[in-house]
Amino acid sequence: MDMTDKHIVAIDLGTSNIALTVAHVNGNDVQIVYYKETPSAGIRYSSVFNASQVAEALSRAVRNAEEELEIKITQAVVGMPKYPVRQEVSTGKLEDRGFDTDITAEDISDLKNFAQDLYPLEDEQKEAIYGAVAQSFSDGENFQIIEQDIIGMTSDVLEGNFKIFIGKKSDLNKIDTVLKKTDLTAIRKYFTADSTAKAVLTDAEMENGVALIDFGAGSTSVSIYQGNIMRHYASIPFGGKSITDDIKSECQISERLAENIKLAYGACMPEKLQSLSEKVIQIRYNSAEPDKKLPVKYLSEIISARVEEIIMAVLYEIQQSGFADMLRSGIVVTGGGAQLANLGNFIYDISGYRVRTGYPKNLFSCQGCENISETTAATSTGLILAAMEEQSLNCAVSREYTEAETIVENMSDMHQETKGNQVEEHEEEHKEFIFSKQDMDAMTTPAASEPKAKPEKKGRNGIRLTWTKFTDFCGSLYDNVNQEGV
Repeated sequence: MDMTDKHIVAIDLGTSNIALTVAHVNGNDVQIVYYKETPSAGIRYSSVFNASQVAEALSRAVRNAEEELEIKITQAVVGMPKYPVRQEVSTGKLEDRGFDTDITAEDISDLKNFAQDLYPLEDEQKEAIYGAVAQSFSDGENFQIIEQDIIGMTSDVLEGNFKIFIGKKSDLNKIDTVLKKTDLTAIRKYFTADSTAKAVLTDAEMENGVALIDFGAGSTSVSIYQGNIMRHYASIPFGGKSITDDIKSECQISERLAENIKLAYGACMPEKLQSLSEKVIQIRYNSAEPDKKLPVKYLSEIISARVEEIIMAVLYEIQQSGFADMLRSGIVVTGGGAQLANLGNFIYDISGYRVRTGYPKNLFSCQGCENISETTAATSTGLILAAMEEQSLNCAVSREYTEAETIVENMSDMHQETKGNQVEEHEEEHKEFIFSKQDMDAMTTPAASEPKAKPEKKGRNGIRLTWTKFTDFCGSLYDNVNQEGV
């Protein structure tokens, strides 16, 4: 393998599966060379619950990828939890830029960094900023200007309106704990709402208005786009696992069997199953327990009841966004839950929006990667897409290079150990002549031992930053959800 080649490794920590994706990068050529899903454990509502259980499952996934690709994975890009996340509306302003000064892409970048890095959190010990999306800009006289139009304008003032997305800091720390247990480093953590949308939605959909529903196992999120900008995000703590739990409870079967039945026969709208509704699933046991019969129509009734609850909650969030009447492109549904039969028709009947299933776009070439084009891979594809914007990322090295490096390090350690022993013997003979008492006193004075002061951070000259903060809590209906009882 060419040593100039790079690998991007993306990890999607899902409630039901951990997806590991590896992309081989050679200049502008990007190829997905590995994608596999591993059953996960220790994750609830898309957040790490038991770090040891997650690390055990992730370690197996990483080892399998390393053996198949003959590489050593050292770091990865990871998706942030999708729930709980709240959004706030804020305005940042750069003042005293100087008259007759053009607004540049660097100015826009500075303001975006200010939005994400310097936003005043209510509790910095418990909260972290997951992402920031610019809604519009102003030069003090003209308002509601998009980014591409304001670059090049001349103004002493640059003002930006932002949506700030805030989640739990502890959830991010738990991700670091998991990767540390797996001997990996999280080189980047991405708020996946925007990257998943770019991997699934078309430019026309994002321009004309669309709601992307990411129907996951532990949570369901909705991202609303209009004018090519993410205008709203919300998530709820219900998803495909809730459906599986309902089947398990109603049919009194194991969770694993309930999940397999859902994947094989799961469908909405029992009245539209036609001949399938007459079929009966017979569950046989090897023990003395009698066999069970599960009509497919009854299974569909169980699924439809829970899906309707989830979709009604999502439609509430769409209504709260203020963009319910601007979704000209309707709804796109992706994620594992999008594979339920008749889901699109069910959502259409409930909402009136036209619906399509969101599969990852053909953004990269793929070779022998099963399921990379399925809805379950939307988040992983988005992570690779986001990582590609940073040219310096490299998450793996070849196994041959690692082994050679280890040999060199061992030889170097042996050389240093031998050299150190020789120096110690020499110093033992002449140690009384190395330093005088005056020399020792000079080296241990307070002036020599005091640490140097850290240099002060300096901002750009003549620029003042101010913030105006407006709180907008998303998913307020679910703030008091007892997660143990969902």
